[in-house]
Amino acid sequence: MPTIETPAAIQTFIEATNQGDAEAFAAAFTHDAELNDWGREYHGRDGVRAWDRTDNIGVQAHFELDAIEPGSSSDTYVATVTVTGNGHNGTGPMTFHLRDGLIASLRITP
Repeated sequence: MPTIETPAAIQTFIEATNQGDAEAFAAAFTHDAELNDWGREYHGRDGVRAWDRTDNIGVQAHFELDAIEPGSSSDTYVATVTVTGNGHNGTGPMTFHLRDGLIASLRITP
């Protein structure tokens, strides 16, 4: 159960993934977003779309938000997410930094 209200961009990130909506997924990110998935880096919306195709909607990922807490700096949130699908499966933290109501960076760590 989330511990604070989930920011709209993070809610969109989860819902778009679960609905298989690649356009809504990419639109949740800033044009210059950075995504780091266990050390693999992707830049901009094109990078986000590439990751989405190979590691997210492209492998029928489904997200269940277990908890969300404020991060160590302003506009930063740490979400504990359970992932199922035909790619990575498991539970772990995703750290989001928001800017202007969109995801400016996402770090996925083990």
